[in-house]
Amino acid sequence: MPRRTEPLIRSCVVSRLAMPADGMIRFVLDPEGKVVPDLRRRLPGRGVWVTARREIVAAAERKKVFGRGFKAAAEVEPGLADRVDRLLEAGALQALSFARKAGEIIAGFAKVEQAIARERVVAIVQAEEAGDDGRTKIEAALRRRFGRPDAVPTIRIFTSGQLDLALGRANVIHAALLAGWASENALERVAALARFRGEDGLVGIGDSNPKTDTPEVPETNAPLAAQDPAGLKRPNERYEQ
Repeated sequence: MPRRTEPLIRSCVVSRLAMPADGMIRFVLDPEGKVVPDLRRRLPGRGVWVTARREIVAAAERKKVFGRGFKAAAEVEPGLADRVDRLLEAGALQALSFARKAGEIIAGFAKVEQAIARERVVAIVQAEEAGDDGRTKIEAALRRRFGRPDAVPTIRIFTSGQLDLALGRANVIHAALLAGWASENALERVAALARFRGEDGLVGIGDSNPKTDTPEVPETNAPLAAQDPAGLKRPNERYEQ
């Protein structure tokens, strides 16, 4: 077993690469033998781990590798990657809602500008519908405060309607996350969703910036000693199969 100071390492059932569990999704079998995602890693039973990328989860369904991982018959309902995406999205929006209840989110263009100037802002949240003018002004406010517009993450992967529901108010276009445990949790949830969708890093999440290439998915008969193209395996880390 890994020491408490060492990350938990698991092997992806698709690529057979060993990597930190924080970058993976655990799946279990329900009582009917159906494969279900266990995002919180709390469900009982044997777990099978898959790299937390949409295309790799889709490959796990397509290549029918869950039966091998569970060593039992495993039924996968079509659209597994879509279901995981929806769960991650719901978790990120719920985390934003908790941050609002904790008083760690400010919404409204003028309030966000003021917060950038005066508060400990840790991220900017903008709806997909945010116009160029508003985005440019927010970037200018960030540049005035921090010297550059990308000093804090900018999240643009939710619609205004989604933000309305999460923040409990209408027509949310611009919001700011303030320093605190709830905001930290929200950023972790958003980052997990972004990574799953192929957006690496927090700055400019949702923009049309070039994305970091994801590793090719080796065939299921690739050796366990295959190279780690994503650089996820760190030196001297211990792991269990």
